[in-house]
Amino acid sequence: MNDHHAFPFLREILLFLILAGILIPTLQRLRINQVLGFLAVGALLGPFGLGALAVDTPWLSFLTFPAGPGISMLAEIGVLFLMFMIGLELSAARLWSMRRWVFGAGTAQVAASATLIGAALYLYGLPGQAAVVLGLVLSLSSTAVVMQLMNQQHSTGTRLGQAAFALLMLQDLAVVPILILIGALAKGAGDGNSALLLAAITLAKAAGAIALIYLVGGRVVHPLFRAFARQRQPDVFMALVLLATFGIAALSAAAGLSMALGALIAGLLLAETEFKHEVELMVEPFKGLLMGLFFMTVGMTIDTRQILDAPLWLASFVLGLVLIKGIVVALLFRIGGLPWGRAVEGGLLLGQGGEFAFIVIGYAASSGVLDPALGARVMLAVGLSLFITPLLARLGTAIGDHLETRGDQLAAQHDHEALNAALNSARGQVVIAGFGRVGQQLGKLLTAQNIPFVAFETDARLVAQLRADGWPVWFGNAARPELLRRVHADEAPAIVLTMDQPLAALQAVHGIRREFPHVALFARSRDEKHARDLRLAGASVVVPETLEASLQLSSFVLGAMGLETRTIDAIVDRERALSAAAQLAPQPMAGPL
Repeated sequence: MNDHHAFPFLREILLFLILAGILIPTLQRLRINQVLGFLAVGALLGPFGLGALAVDTPWLSFLTFPAGPGISMLAEIGVLFLMFMIGLELSAARLWSMRRWVFGAGTAQVAASATLIGAALYLYGLPGQAAVVLGLVLSLSSTAVVMQLMNQQHSTGTRLGQAAFALLMLQDLAVVPILILIGALAKGAGDGNSALLLAAITLAKAAGAIALIYLVGGRVVHPLFRAFARQRQPDVFMALVLLATFGIAALSAAAGLSMALGALIAGLLLAETEFKHEVELMVEPFKGLLMGLFFMTVGMTIDTRQILDAPLWLASFVLGLVLIKGIVVALLFRIGGLPWGRAVEGGLLLGQGGEFAFIVIGYAASSGVLDPALGARVMLAVGLSLFITPLLARLGTAIGDHLETRGDQLAAQHDHEALNAALNSARGQVVIAGFGRVGQQLGKLLTAQNIPFVAFETDARLVAQLRADGWPVWFGNAARPELLRRVHADEAPAIVLTMDQPLAALQAVHGIRREFPHVALFARSRDEKHARDLRLAGASVVVPETLEASLQLSSFVLGAMGLETRTIDAIVDRERALSAAAQLAPQPMAGPL
């Protein structure tokens, strides 16, 4: 049958869409990193996996991706959109807000890692040019894998998460000069000083071309989007996004640069406009699909058979890469103020090679800067480092927790005398049991009024952070009578329970009232039923979260309706009094009369 009139590469496109439709929900349900899943499937079904058997087993051709132009086309599209989405996230305002970590620690990490890795490869016997290129490429980590792992662990908002994200942002930016350098080295191939001079000239021309594309593109893209956005037609808007991506990529290629670099510039241009969030909404439905397309095509380029050819070399390479980058990142995080536990965790989290290695090494190999066989072996090592990243992340978390716990124990021993002194001097102070969000807010109000207090919290990490900030908080369970006696709770003007566990709060009220019957005891409750139980157990005043939130909201609504402040206060006070009376009212008996 003649296939010349069929849609080009239709089989490859259909197979990818089928695999993506199965893989994305399956990996999400199994909580498996999507990047690794697509890499594995690409390696399995690619030309170096089952695709190599398709010649002898024809039916496999329907389930595999044999080598050919179809693979190259899919890979080019995946690379362009990956670079575009990364550029879209790198706004100037975001970079400037984290400039200390991005440009300080990030630059130091890339420079130190590239120097150490390049020196190690040069001593191993690689030519100087290859060692420089690989040192720079391997200093970069995987933004896609690390960010997905941090999202799964809900750690993106922590100090470690912000520091890691800042380093990844700088690494994404570093791709630009690395790609320019490779292009310069490719055109400057020659002997001696003439090669260096030609490379420098090419580098300067490339930098000028990027500046020109960025400046001209900024003057064209923004007005173009503003003009067509008035029509409010989603299809026109999507067409403009595609035009900006492919158009600037084509301009970049015409200037002698890579199309991937042009796609990154297109993302950077749109990130500086008021249409950034609308573009993100447009691209969001396709983001997972396009990321999967890129990483599946990357997996297709990995020849896993080389593992059998050089297992010791690959193992040593991956181990050396993780150790060098892990040590550099850990030291920078520690210098930046993170505790040793979290610094080591960050080092292991960022110790792998990055997805840009596949782009840059492929470009370097095709340009003659790097030996293709060496490039293929290094790409395999980077792929293996990506596969072990979840294990490294779990190992880093375990080591970090162990070091932090040990540090807490040493700090507790060191502070033992200080604790005794503080407890003995705690006469007449308010006692706060639980120093989370509610407890800290109460502490701020008491401090503003110069009212002394002592607080207890059962979260050792939180205690360490708050004590470092100067709060009078100690590790311990304030529901224990012996601990309360140490702080002279019988002389305290008030004991405040802010803990959010209903059963623990109820047990604490019982114990405190039994030991200190005359102390004013204030408690926070989850809801009305919990408040009633606490009042019956002996709490002096109970504040239900739901009640106070609803009363505050009601007061704002009544004010918006035009009621006077006095009338609103009277209504709110009446409802609060009715709630307090309901807490003291006897419960109706259950069961039949």
